[in-house]
Amino acid sequence: MAKYTREDITRLAKEENVKYIRLQFTDILGTIKNVEIPVSQLDKALDNKMMFDGSSIEGFVRIEESDMYLYPDLNTWVIFPWTSEKGKVARLICDIYNTDGTPFEGDPRANLKRILAEMKELGFTDFNLGPEPEFFLFKLDEKGEPTLELNDKGGYFDLAPTDLGENCRRDIVLELEEMGFEIEASHHEVAPGQHEIDFKYADAITACDHIQTFKLVVKTIARKHGLHATFMPKPLFGVNGSGMHCNVSLFRGKENAFYDTSGNLELSETAEQFIAGVIKHAPAFTAVTNPTVNSYKRLVPGYEAPCYVAWSAKNRSPLIRIPASRGVSTRVEVRSVDPAANPYLALAVLLKAGLDGIKNKMTPPNPVDRNIYVMNKEEREEAGIVDLPATLAAALDVLKSNEVICSALGSHLLEHFVEAKEIEWDMFRTQVHPWEREQYMTMY
Repeated sequence: MAKYTREDITRLAKEENVKYIRLQFTDILGTIKNVEIPVSQLDKALDNKMMFDGSSIEGFVRIEESDMYLYPDLNTWVIFPWTSEKGKVARLICDIYNTDGTPFEGDPRANLKRILAEMKELGFTDFNLGPEPEFFLFKLDEKGEPTLELNDKGGYFDLAPTDLGENCRRDIVLELEEMGFEIEASHHEVAPGQHEIDFKYADAITACDHIQTFKLVVKTIARKHGLHATFMPKPLFGVNGSGMHCNVSLFRGKENAFYDTSGNLELSETAEQFIAGVIKHAPAFTAVTNPTVNSYKRLVPGYEAPCYVAWSAKNRSPLIRIPASRGVSTRVEVRSVDPAANPYLALAVLLKAGLDGIKNKMTPPNPVDRNIYVMNKEEREEAGIVDLPATLAAALDVLKSNEVICSALGSHLLEHFVEAKEIEWDMFRTQVHPWEREQYMTMY
């Protein structure tokens, strides 16, 4: 990621004819928010003097505590390539501060920094993330509203003409590369209309910033192609849902702390302890990594999404897979996370779970190299494999009972996250759905 000074940003804004700057941040649900300012206010923004009303943002503060400051991270300066030559739009991602100059504890980005500080106290320097976000492309109707009509009939790694989303996907990659992304792979996924674009790993904060930028670019460019991009985990019944596999690793300087040539599978003791922590706390962090009612329609057997808590270096049915690469590329792939997750919160709970395993020198269970989907309940129990929560309500109950994962969010984020999600579940629970009418209207 480029390093920018204040002088760099002022100069680039002038040279590139930037007329507006979006000061972006992320709310508790993972939604990107922004305050757009004219370039004449750039100096004020760089002085950390731009204020906004925090009471209007989901999960932030009450109306009597509403004034908050935006502190731009200079290294997140990007000019959106698709904006007008008559006046371009740039963005800066911001941290949120209270009026007394302290970081706001309800800011998901600041919260992740808090957990990263705990990591550094244990002697690690970096927590790296390589995400694999998937999405669907649907056609828009004549009013510009999304339909349920897919734009292709492609399958895994298909090419045009079967993969009609290829041009859109290529344009997305070009825009991302122009913004400084290093794209590693771009391909059609298993389900019709489903796509994946993988970009190079980065430190946790930068990677989460990239995920939020990625979502914005994908949606913007898709609309230019007459398509609607959605990161909803399971938009269609009977096909694979969309995941966001998280490839994570801990570093000490340039040394990958997960790699040890003398270890089992060339994994270090640190890696095994990290895996053990993730396995122990997986049911509790699922409400955060899979945060919608719809997320649990994806976490079912038969569609390559993990619904059982286990690990393996060989197969893709468990929650955790260890990819074959070793050396600096040694990593732990957590496969349950979906793209509806707030990335800053998801990384905070994953890191906290892994660090708990390291602190308490936990030992992981034996790896499971069988296809777990074909194992019956007794076989899974004998192997010590537990299920992930089956609904958002169940996941929230497990979350609230787990002190480690609760502490990964902190009291403010925990309270407001749980409140918002319990409301979401109650709205779903009390709604009458089309399936019920199809089943029961004529039967009773």
